[in-house]
Amino acid sequence: MDRNLPSAQTVTGRAAFLKLLSAEGITHLFGNPGTTELPIMDALSHHPQIEYVLGLQEAVVVAMADGYARASNRLAAANVHVAPGLGNAMGSLFNAKFYGSPVLVTAGQQEQGHGLTEPMLYDPLVPIATPLVKWAVEVTRVQDLPRIVHRAAKVATTPPTGPVFISLPGDILDAEAPLDIGKPTRVQTDVRPSDAALEQLAERLLAANNPVLIAGHELATRDALKEAAELAEVLGAPVYQQTVAYAAHFPSEHPAFLGALTRNQQQVRSALAPHDLLVCLGADVLRMSVHSLVDPLPERMPVVQIGERDWELGKNYPAEIAIGACVRETLRALLPILRRKMSAGRKTQAAQRLVEIAKNNWTAKRERLAKDMLAVAGAKPLDPRWLMMTIADALPKDAVVVEEGLTSTFSLQSFLRFRDAQGFYGLASGGIGFAMAGAVGISVALPNRPVVAIVGDGSAMYSIQALWTAANLKRPITYVICDNRSYRILKERLVSMRGTEKFVGMDLRDPEIDFVALSQSMGVPAKRISDAQDVVPALRSAIASGVPNLLDISVADGFGG
Repeated sequence: MDRNLPSAQTVTGRAAFLKLLSAEGITHLFGNPGTTELPIMDALSHHPQIEYVLGLQEAVVVAMADGYARASNRLAAANVHVAPGLGNAMGSLFNAKFYGSPVLVTAGQQEQGHGLTEPMLYDPLVPIATPLVKWAVEVTRVQDLPRIVHRAAKVATTPPTGPVFISLPGDILDAEAPLDIGKPTRVQTDVRPSDAALEQLAERLLAANNPVLIAGHELATRDALKEAAELAEVLGAPVYQQTVAYAAHFPSEHPAFLGALTRNQQQVRSALAPHDLLVCLGADVLRMSVHSLVDPLPERMPVVQIGERDWELGKNYPAEIAIGACVRETLRALLPILRRKMSAGRKTQAAQRLVEIAKNNWTAKRERLAKDMLAVAGAKPLDPRWLMMTIADALPKDAVVVEEGLTSTFSLQSFLRFRDAQGFYGLASGGIGFAMAGAVGISVALPNRPVVAIVGDGSAMYSIQALWTAANLKRPITYVICDNRSYRILKERLVSMRGTEKFVGMDLRDPEIDFVALSQSMGVPAKRISDAQDVVPALRSAIASGVPNLLDISVADGFGG
């Protein structure tokens, strides 16, 4: 970049940094400031186009930015404090990596030269961040700041999207130089396969007698639910959601939808066994949790994959056809070819298969489960399955659900209607701590939709500080704490995997956590609920208030308490 161009103006590094963020479309900077961030905090008063969103700990800060990136499908920015702050943020950075959230994470660093003396809080930041980001760099010349920020934004937003990291030494932020702020680059990746590849794909799909589709993450990020539903209808193929629900990957009430695949290898193998072709649409392919000697993919099952994350293509299972392209554009180009190639008889067969699928689809299963819940409707403590059904039925249609309840929310996907690609956000990585703070970022990105975060009591304590930010911003978020007073998932796995009920370090009872008092102390009105008849009125009242609320709902712990 030629710094002698007329557009180059003398500017400080701190002012240039904020101008660069603004040029990249950043409107909110999620942060927790420290001494090394003071130049940025000083400059923010002169840049009102960027709103600073204060989080009370760095894990919360990055999780809020992660939520904002997920819901807006745009670049988000988070600023943390030197080595300990970046260390605090690493769990949330892990979550952002798995979702593929384009988050630009920056950290203030000790001045160059001063860092060489190893002052308090100093450690090299780039090696800390590197394992969990697409690109990590430290700015060593203020003249390089525009190139670095624009490159980082381009890298973060180019599929496969993900977080990036920039270390900002204090002397860089205070330096002055004639700088051309430049302009953003966005790589156009809305690409479809070649005509030949599409013809081959169509022939392979039509050659299958009983194909099955897995709806994956990229259907949500590319807003391709409609196209995936059309493919299911054309082929007369059943659809499962991928094993880890990052988001809403398929419309629940579609006749072809059978629900989510579990992460039980034997169950998945049995579900897939009747089919002769597995078609993965922007999906993780049978990502599991705990080890099993049983492989979830039936023997000799052919696999077809379409997606932008090249690492996922053929990662664990060879793909007979692997197409690296935008899943939405691929389906839009593929559907007319399939319709043209299908005979009248094949179209009739596909329609008949849809009728058969509908007899045991998600809607049919939901109706049966709802009837089963009548038997536990009066249980006390509340049965979490009944609670999930009750919450799902009470939500307004435009509600956005953020889920991190593990065992308490296990049945949520069996009751919650996925209507659009922004209606649900789940725990992508398996690392808890996202939902409390992520809900704040999601609400900032979707200001006109009520957000309901359903969180386990153990998970809530990983980022409980987010309540303060929710109150500070007055966001319409209803937190539902499923309070089973324990780490129930660990108890269940200890019993099933180790055959013992000697639970060490798995109870939250002595003392019990007072979520009502904790919430109120951070400015969020809260209510404790233990009776079934109080759930719906409290939930509807909280959502209607248009401000943050917390409902601490006592649910059964699964072990008699």
